Amino acid sequence: MPYSARMQKSHLYSIFFAPRGGERMADLGMQIAQLYLSPFDKIIGLIGVAGSGKSMIIKGMFPGLELTNDDEGVNVRPLPLFSVDETGFYTAHTYHIDIRFESAFMQMHELADAILYAVNKGKRVIVEHFDLIYPHLGRNAHMLIGIGEEVIITRPTLFGPKPQEICDIVFKSVTARLRVHTAEDLCEFFLAKQGVDPHLYDHAEVRRGFILSFVQKPDVDLELLEKQVNELIDDDVDISYADERHILIDGELHECTGPRMHVRSAGEIEKVSLLKEILQEPITDLYLLVGVVGEIDDVNDINHIVL
Repeated sequence: MPYSARMQKSHLYSIFFAPRGGERMADLGMQIAQLYLSPFDKIIGLIGVAGSGKSMIIKGMFPGLELTNDDEGVNVRPLPLFSVDETGFYTAHTYHIDIRFESAFMQMHELADAILYAVNKGKRVIVEHFDLIYPHLGRNAHMLIGIGEEVIITRPTLFGPKPQEICDIVFKSVTARLRVHTAEDLCEFFLAKQGVDPHLYDHAEVRRGFILSFVQKPDVDLELLEKQVNELIDDDVDISYADERHILIDGELHECTGPRMHVRSAGEIEKVSLLKEILQEPITDLYLLVGVVGEIDDVNDINHIVL
């Protein structure tokens, strides 16, 4: 057994917060590749709704890989996956396929046959919407990645988990991620109106919420900020995609690195609560502005483990 496979044979699953924003998703993809990917993995399956960040995870894991669902690649025909020759020697090593997109043009059994043929020739295939092709493949992926509120990494065995189990988790939880992401952007929207430069803080996650971290303690009226955000929520203002770097909040342009990952209107958030003090993280000395969707019952218990 290859050394890298031996190292991971006891790995059941790992969980990361799903970052909000393309660059952070790509960084997480790079981390996943370093920690979990084996050179002997031939099928990497990704599961998640459209816009959840599957493609950015892939770009982080496999820099330079041509994604067939990119705006510049969707018209490429035939699919590179179908160009694997009989020996496989003169073709690429790693291929990408988006099952949901390609199923509009090809039969599932054709896609499954192409994946299995490539794998039998020693190639690696990255499969988005793996849950759709799994019943036709007759085998599981070497690595499954589910993206919802959190990112789940698992290495299935004969005993599971099966793709549907990952679907049941991430399809349900992604709604919470949409709400939190929009809540975070609403806070940024009003922070800018209080004169806080968005380039002066970084982003991080907590369960059901977000963190904005500052090198210097910001001068922010937290009571006012929470009130302004919740007024927009009560008014149920429209939130919409503008372009790859912006959303529209009640018709006003706002910079965002994940513009496809939002609720359609602010009322879906229901309520945002901000911790009414800026915390200082003792290890990094960063100043943290913390917000959650819903209520903050105990700040020390926000990241409780859910079993």
